[in-house]
Amino acid sequence: MSELLVSGGRILGPDLTVERADVLVDTDSGDILSVGDVGPGDDELDAAGDLVIPGLVNAHTHVAMTLLRGHADDKPLDAWLQEDIWPVEAELTPEDVRAGAELGLIEMLKSGTTALADMYFEMPEVVDAVAQSGMRARLGYGSITVAKDEADARAEMRDGLDFAIEYDGAADGRVATAFMPHSLTTVGEQYYREFVPEAREAGVPIHLHANETTDEVDPIVDEHGERPLEYARDLGLLEPEDFLAHGVHVDDSEVELLAETGAGVVHCPASNMKLASGMAPVQAMLDAGVSVGLGTDGAASNNDLDMFGEMRDAAMLGKLAAEDASAVDAGTVVEMATAGGADLLGFDSGRIEAGANADLAVIDLDAPHLTPAHDLVSHLTYAARGSDVRHTVCDGQVLLRDREVTVFDETAVRERAAERASELVERAA
Repeated sequence: MSELLVSGGRILGPDLTVERADVLVDTDSGDILSVGDVGPGDDELDAAGDLVIPGLVNAHTHVAMTLLRGHADDKPLDAWLQEDIWPVEAELTPEDVRAGAELGLIEMLKSGTTALADMYFEMPEVVDAVAQSGMRARLGYGSITVAKDEADARAEMRDGLDFAIEYDGAADGRVATAFMPHSLTTVGEQYYREFVPEAREAGVPIHLHANETTDEVDPIVDEHGERPLEYARDLGLLEPEDFLAHGVHVDDSEVELLAETGAGVVHCPASNMKLASGMAPVQAMLDAGVSVGLGTDGAASNNDLDMFGEMRDAAMLGKLAAEDASAVDAGTVVEMATAGGADLLGFDSGRIEAGANADLAVIDLDAPHLTPAHDLVSHLTYAARGSDVRHTVCDGQVLLRDREVTVFDETAVRERAAERASELVERAA
């Protein structure tokens, strides 16, 4: 057995208390062995003066959309998708997706994220990129049937389910999968009714966008005479292992339905603000017992993958939505970004204690914006930045050491991604 010692730091415990402690990691199993006054390891990661936290969990993103960062801004969701995003995505190649995924994974590693959920296209390329990155992920192909004939629509859904079945457990178990139909308005009812039972039989969880804008709510109410999440339940969705992205426009009955079924929600505040989608009632969901995680969405609508920025946005927007300065407090947000997201994705991460996955981020506190240290949990939500991350560990492996990525050639990835992004937009034009 080989051991890694994370030494000299302060540890954020599962109860959000901070204490001086070392962390000893089994690098073979990828688990935390012990926390406290522990012995030496075969390798040591210096955390002196730093704060060691659970690795952050980006529970909803489209990681290869880093290629479209800044391509189309300042538009509402429907126009943004139809006029700018979908035409470019139609030109994507597997090589484009690989380049964009590698770029996004580097960005996340450098800002302390160790796990993600990703919905996109050419997903075997994303699997390979995640395998190289050393991170863990729940991945799925984003199936869309709108504007397709029946044969193509069924093939689209079949591709999504087949991917989920084939690739679950890839990357030495660090990759899990889900069936990911895009949304309730971009996938036809008949395809849900055909493929959801197959996903259930295969034991595959389901992830989709829901209630992101009123344009995703009103057509379902008009056509089916019920709220979108009631419609989703009728389609066989909303099982405890399922999780939805956004949940901005949910009413009280839908919040109760989420709590009753156990389905979770990934809050994406920056994207929701940028696209003027609205303010999700996060505190109401939490009060009802709904499981809530945090995600950046894609870099085309954020425009970064820094979970620290997302935490600050979640706290700020949550207070506005609830009209209550005490709503969505700092500790709650940290839990959403760590244990909450890990629970949604089904990972034994998000906490620093013996037996949990050794997924860690080490925050350098030696900065003016993190001084004085009255409350480090507050700092994590309101003051810290991705650039404050000094080390990142996932599955017991050091993926970022002293701000240097160990698993990719960062310069080569950035150059390749920039070139492919330029060529992609030119093809679409």
